[in-house]
Amino acid sequence: MTEDDIITFVSALPGTVVFTAGPDLGSPEVAWGDSFFFYEPDGLDHVPADGRLPYATIVTKDYQGFDTASRLDRPGVFRLNVAAGRVAFERLVGYPPAAHAAHHDSVDYAALDRLVPHPLYAAQSWVCILNPGAAASTRALLSEAHARAAKRHRRPSGVRPGTPN
Repeated sequence: MTEDDIITFVSALPGTVVFTAGPDLGSPEVAWGDSFFFYEPDGLDHVPADGRLPYATIVTKDYQGFDTASRLDRPGVFRLNVAAGRVAFERLVGYPPAAHAAHHDSVDYAALDRLVPHPLYAAQSWVCILNPGAAASTRALLSEAHARAAKRHRRPSGVRPGTPN
């Protein structure tokens, strides 16, 4: 799948808004070209200012001094990042997010078309794929993340998962 294929697919999911960072959004220059996918059924014309995280992103370059493990400086390489959630993360990766530190050094974060834990946010249940090729599995992963974001959005504020309303 290309970046455009992913953006087209995610944009069609109900309630999704997509922002591609650029000067028009007031984004920091280092983020220009990266795309962020939020669940917001009422729509938005700006990146949410409420601290909410996207449920998926596309990153197109290394962030020097911070995020370089995927070697996104190679021509044509981009990384799809997805908030998988703890259960899906363990199902996909084979261990829980909290155990990632023990596995970090054995992961090839620069491998193309392979689902791996996110190099920085695995402990928060994020996974990633560089230049994903398998459209069906990528769409399923994004659909699951979208459904989780929609469920979180519908939860009344102050109610934590597993607590009675």
